[in-house]
Amino acid sequence: MRQILVDTGPLVALLDAGDEDHERCVEVAKRLRAELITTWPVMTEALYLLAGVPEGQDALLGKVETGELQVAELTIEDVPVVRLLMRKYQDLPMDFADASLVRVAQRDGLGTIFTLDRRDFQVYRRDGRRAFRLLP
Repeated sequence: MRQILVDTGPLVALLDAGDEDHERCVEVAKRLRAELITTWPVMTEALYLLAGVPEGQDALLGKVETGELQVAELTIEDVPVVRLLMRKYQDLPMDFADASLVRVAQRDGLGTIFTLDRRDFQVYRRDGRRAFRLLP
């Protein structure tokens, strides 16, 4: 099955009906026929941003618990690459959550990211030269 990485913005927008990107993200999610994957740093950001959304945090954790959303692990071997990425893109700057997604994409051969952060993800490269396919 095809796999798509998911960034913080869509996770929040999907669960917060008051988010300006809610409808757009819901429509994209309905059409996806892929396994959705994120990282723990992205989960941390999303859970923080959903703190004021009744049931939002619980719903997000529920998606992980049921397997609707997979969480890719980062290991000690990923740390040097994450550090390198954050230094390389420090002018944006690249945060830890973004670096974790780019690292998982590199490591696991993934090329599509569901993100609302087009500005940064249009700049990031998977292996120094290959651009990501961005949704929506």
